Amino acid sequence: MKRQKHKSNKNKRNMIICFSIFMSMYLGVSAYFINHFYFGTKINGINVAGKTVKQADELISSSISTYTLELQGRDGKNEEIKGSNIALTYDPKDKITDLKNSQNPLAWITSIFNKNHTKLDELVKLDENLLKEQINKLSYFDSKNIVEPKNATFNYIDDAYEIQKEVMGNKIIKENLYGNVKNSILKGDTVLNLGETDSYENPKYVANSNEVLEAKKLLDKYTSMKITYTFGSKQEIVDGSIINKWLETDENMNVVFNEKKMRSYIDSLARQYNTFGNTREFLSALGKTIQVSGGNYGWIIDKTKEVKDLVEIIKKGQDVTKEPAYSQTAVSREKNDIGNTYVEINMTKQHVWFYKNGVLVTEGDVVTGNLNNNCGTPVGVYRLNYRERNATLKGENYAAPVNFWLPFNGNIGLHDASWRDRFGGEIYKTSGSHGCINAPYELANTIFDNIESGTPIVCYYEE
Repeated sequence: MKRQKHKSNKNKRNMIICFSIFMSMYLGVSAYFINHFYFGTKINGINVAGKTVKQADELISSSISTYTLELQGRDGKNEEIKGSNIALTYDPKDKITDLKNSQNPLAWITSIFNKNHTKLDELVKLDENLLKEQINKLSYFDSKNIVEPKNATFNYIDDAYEIQKEVMGNKIIKENLYGNVKNSILKGDTVLNLGETDSYENPKYVANSNEVLEAKKLLDKYTSMKITYTFGSKQEIVDGSIINKWLETDENMNVVFNEKKMRSYIDSLARQYNTFGNTREFLSALGKTIQVSGGNYGWIIDKTKEVKDLVEIIKKGQDVTKEPAYSQTAVSREKNDIGNTYVEINMTKQHVWFYKNGVLVTEGDVVTGNLNNNCGTPVGVYRLNYRERNATLKGENYAAPVNFWLPFNGNIGLHDASWRDRFGGEIYKTSGSHGCINAPYELANTIFDNIESGTPIVCYYEE
């Protein structure tokens, strides 16, 4: 029993001695770390393990003298900013000392297992004007090298739209680059990837942006429809092959209509199908084919309204058959737009014929404008403006009451003329009207009772 007790006491003494030795060593190392950095300590990537504050300052300061920031641009275009060119100097203030003081000497053993990599900002100072000069010299700002960013776009191919991938470009935002470079230098970074920062002006919309995908759906909808314009027996088809030329996207990827291009298309329809003021071949009552020019009769497409109507139709995305909007219409859409209901005035013969649906309703002699005083009735095809009973026609020095007033060219029209007892012949040459067609009462009455507004009035002289 005594032997065992002696052995136990000896073990305890050994343990106490070992613990005392360990504590002496631990406290000795702790004393060392009162003035030295932990194992594994790095400041801004510089190894200062086991260094004093002064030694750490010297190490970091020496690295500043050779400091270079590498700028990694797009397309492999790299540049660099040297610390020597921007008056970069070491200016830690108390930050190194504060870091050292934050390390508890007694806790040094934890540094063996946990590396202490510290990032300290603004250990340096620089000349901002020199930095701006260096940035201005970078090749990124050479206009020959700049590629503008471009949003994803659309191409209409084989009756459908394809999304064209965006162009990232390499246009630098100078203010952002300056800020990013300055911050990197103050943080002690040695590499700045411009593509991973906001240094570039980037496209707003890329190929897989929701706005781009939605715009494509709308473009496909608009170009999948068909509009059939009718002009009597003729047709014009507007489908995706035409509509796609009118569609664009704005800066917010909204689908918009290029109304200028739409107007150009409607202009082409007007050139082809408007008949207002055209020279017409006309088969006279006497069986002679004549050319009649001028007048205010004929079809006129309302271009402004038709463009607006067209926009709304396309937005609905449904096939439509329609006539264009007209500001003025004519009787017929055939080659002879006069049709078979019209008033024919042969001013050489001083005679009027009124046909309705191809049937002669009435005819008779008249007196037209006075040629002697340049009041001759203008030639051309006109349209009857309106019908009025018991009107008073007024001029510079006259006021003439009439029973039947049928104006078709400004103040010129057909009416009865109770003050005349003769019609026809060559009266018009020296004693004609102020331009109107003077007709006998019965002739004017019959025409008045059977005619409608818009009816063609054909005025001509025979050669």
